[in-house]
Amino acid sequence: MALDDRSLDLLFREARSVSAWRPDPVTEDELRRVWELARLGPTSANCSPARVLFLRSAEAKEKLKPALSRGNVARTMAAPVTAIVGHDVAFHDLLPRLYPEADARRWFAGDDALREVTAFRNGTLQGAYLILACRAVGLDCGPMSGFDNALVDELFFRGTTIRSNFLLNIGHADTARLPPRRPRLRFEEACRIV
Repeated sequence: MALDDRSLDLLFREARSVSAWRPDPVTEDELRRVWELARLGPTSANCSPARVLFLRSAEAKEKLKPALSRGNVARTMAAPVTAIVGHDVAFHDLLPRLYPEADARRWFAGDDALREVTAFRNGTLQGAYLILACRAVGLDCGPMSGFDNALVDELFFRGTTIRSNFLLNIGHADTARLPPRRPRLRFEEACRIV
């Protein structure tokens, strides 16, 4: 079983990283539908370290503004939602529930470096699933670096074990303002079969 061309266009071929937005709102129901899909993607030992803070209010966006690089301010303020995609470095505390068939919490307890790399890697995977889930429910998105992680963590995650990874603007693209798709590497440039 495979996706049809229309679905492949929606998720990949016609999908774009967006920086210009229509003012149409994104509802809480849409964000919940996105998470219901994104949470199903695989992570090692089902560790599920991603934590997502959806900023929809003007106050939350203004709070984020000082942490943005100059080139990301306008696009972020115009987006109906900006998600801070992060990861919880204390993800292992939930492993007894998420991976009950083994004492997986013990694998990570006392090993800060292993927890950090595992949370970052798997949280990044979950962030990619979040992008695909947005596209699958008819939303566009624009993932971004270009912000001060330490400031975002201080402003939004102080006193927690959550660390920011990247930002994801979410909404409906102003397609009239999309630039042409930039080139991608061909199979021969990026892949090998051995």
